[in-house]
Parts: sequence; structure tokens; C-alpha cells
Amino acid sequence: MATPCFEWGCLRMKTFPLYQLYEMQHAALSPFRAVADASKLLFQNPVNPFSHTLWGKSVAATAEMFERVTRRYGKPEWGLDDTEIDGDRVAIHTRTVWQRAFCGLTHFARVTEKPLQDPRVLIVAPMSGHYATLLRGTVEALLPRHEVYITDWVDARSVPLDEGDFDLDSYIDYIIEMLHHLGPDTHLVAVCQPSVPVLAGVAIMEARGDKFAPRSMTLMGGPIDTRSNPTAVNKLAQEKGIEWFRENVITHVPFPHAGMMRPVYPGFLQLSGFMSMNLDRHVGAHRDMFGHLVRGDGESAQKHREFYDEYLSVMDLTAEFYLQTVDTVFCKHALPKGEMMYRDEKVDPSKIRNVALLTVEGELDDISGVGQTEAAHRLCSNLPPSKKQHHLQPAVGHYGVFNGSRFRKEIVPRIEAFVRAHGGAPKKSRSASGNGERTPKTSDAAIVSHTKDETKTATTH
Repeated sequence: MATPCFEWGCLRMKTFPLYQLYEMQHAALSPFRAVADASKLLFQNPVNPFSHTLWGKSVAATAEMFERVTRRYGKPEWGLDDTEIDGDRVAIHTRTVWQRAFCGLTHFARVTEKPLQDPRVLIVAPMSGHYATLLRGTVEALLPRHEVYITDWVDARSVPLDEGDFDLDSYIDYIIEMLHHLGPDTHLVAVCQPSVPVLAGVAIMEARGDKFAPRSMTLMGGPIDTRSNPTAVNKLAQEKGIEWFRENVITHVPFPHAGMMRPVYPGFLQLSGFMSMNLDRHVGAHRDMFGHLVRGDGESAQKHREFYDEYLSVMDLTAEFYLQTVDTVFCKHALPKGEMMYRDEKVDPSKIRNVALLTVEGELDDISGVGQTEAAHRLCSNLPPSKKQHHLQPAVGHYGVFNGSRFRKEIVPRIEAFVRAHGGAPKKSRSASGNGERTPKTSDAAIVSHTKDETKTATTH
């Protein structure tokens, strides 16, 4: 998990209602957004003669830009309707097959005439401010040759207080529960922040002799040991200490959200931190979009919309999860020091003897530096060399590790080969045999090619 945030000086969240002010600002701007929407429609209407002038196009572009930068972005849709298998388009049925207060397990079922015997892969999405849909490209790339599931984390502001707390130990609980739900012969793929709880969870399962331990785990751009080649966000945690984060970035969910009074690290603060790391790039991108709109370059403008619709969609994290993660991973380096605890059990990666390990890093990663993920191999000291593999991807940054053209062309084939080398055809999961999950038949294709989650989540937008 990255830990960027603004330097707020003497400002203290415990005495300053930042979240309440954020909500008030959003409400106060609503009438202006409505005016901007109306103006955009007026000056984009071809019946309006001004819509064909440079001035009219500039007004419409300004109105759209204002509406977009003041909008609250809700959870994006997956939008994965089909995939290509052996040259044929195959419909995708998206549904939730397991649900808890803070997470759902989403299955991307491929609708085929005959059951496919591809490896079962559970992608553990980061719980670090963005929704799991940020990994849409990751899911899409793995779908043709894998049975894909993903953790769909719930926005903490929508989880009522009576659902209890959610911390790093709870995160590990969920991973173990999901592996039990899916059954044996599952492969884990952890993207960035989950690398630590995934490695910890697998170590606990191996120490217990758990038959539902995964066949393999792939850790991508994760902060296993942030002492190796520390980045700016790693140094920030070391310099500030956990109390600074507790006092400066933790606030409470305001009325009228379902999670009112829950202590959280709000998504808008996380987003502010991320954007501040590359502020010039984001300002330039919005300036370019304005130019695209004025010139009528619809394709370029649409690419901008798609990227920022996802990037600006953020969720809150529970305070206890955020603080425990920062303290354990970035301040104390508990896992590589052999001091990490999962409830009353010590996390010992040397207990891992059977679960194959693949680590992937990006040469230009400015969040998880080179060597931080590879450190997992040193910790898994009793894992045979035949079950270990590391890949350093040249010329990609943090997001290029799990998305983009180089990911699809160079990283996905390695993951696929590794998964197949360390696991046979998946056995029938408990959910498929006795917990309501089924494989859709061909006749279902017309009605299930894309559906919303069948299980209602606690998230509201």
C-alpha cells in the first residue's frame, strides 16, 4: 500500500472536520454542476449556430471540464461482456459468489458449451483507495486462459459501524476464507499492496497444513521489504511515524453515509496524495483534453474520460486497516524482520514449502522499488528453487506491472506459464457443488452475458 499524502503542517484531522467540509463543498457545487451540464448541452447542440464556432466549442469544453473536476465519481462498472477463446467470442457472466461486510468475491464466468479446465486464479486487488475495477485490464488479459475471480473491496464509508472493525488481520482472514470457498488448486495473484497479507496468509496456511493452500502465488509490485531501494512514499512513512498519520489523515465518515462515524482514511485524501506525486502530468492531461474538445478530437477526449473516470473513483479505507498496514509494512518492516504477527500466530514465510512463488517488478516503479517484491524469495527460504521465479520488466512503472501493452505481451505469458507449470486442472470447488454457484450453460448466454452482482453489496453510491 502506498502512503502518499499532503504535508498539512499544523492541521490535525482530530480537531478539524475535513470530511464534513468536503461534503459541504460537494453539495454547494451541485447547482453549478447543473448549470455546467445545461451549458454543455446547449453549446453542443448542432441546432445552436454558436456550437459550430470556436467560442461555442470553448464554452462547451469549459463546461465539461468544470463538471468533471467537481464531480464525485462512483464505483465504475466492469464492462467485461466477452472474451476471445481460440478465436471465438465467448460471453462473460459477472457475479458475486461470496460476500462479507467489507469484500465480495466476483467471478467472471465464461459461458461455453463444455466446461473449461483452465486454472482457477484469484486476483487479490489492492485495498489502497481505488476500486477493484482498476484491475479491469488485468482481468481482461487473464480471462482467455484462466477461470478468474477477484476480490471486490467495499467502500468503508458505506459499511455501518455495527459491522465491526476491519484491520490487516481481517484482510488475511478474508483471503483464507475465499481460498476455502473456492477449493483446492487455486492460484493467487496479488497486485501491489496485497502482496504482504497474501504472503502472510499463505505462510499461515502452510504452517497449519491447510489443504486449501493455493498452488502458486504471484506477487506483483508489492512492498514485501521496503528497506530495499526505498521510494519517496516509503521514506515518508519512516520520517513521519505512525502517530503523524493517525493525527493527520484519519477522520470520521459524516452523515448521511451508512458508515457514519466510522474512522477512515478518506479516498479523496489518498487521491490527492497520488495526484500530487505527478501533478504536472495530471494538469497537462486536463489541458490537453480541453484542446481535444475544442478541436473536436472525440477519440482522444474519450480516452481521457475513460482513464480519469477510473482514476478519480476512490473509496475510503478503515482507519485500523490503514494504520496497521503503515505501521507493520512501512514503519516496522515486521515481515522481513520475522516479527509480523497474525492475531496470536507468528508469520513465518520459511514454513512455505509447497506453494510456488513468482514475483514481478517494474524497472521504473516509483511506489514499490526494485528489489522490494523480490525479497519474498529470501523469506521463503525452504521453498525449492524449482518453485521460485522472478521477473523484472524493463521500461515500466508501477501501473505497467499489471496493465498496458507490455503487461499483456510480456508479463501475462510468464504468469500463464508459471501457473500451468505448478498446477493441474482445478478440482470442483465447494461453491460449485453445494453453495449455489454453477457454470452457465449455452442457453444462458443471451441473458447472462453481463449482469450486475447477484448478491447485493453493502456499497452505496
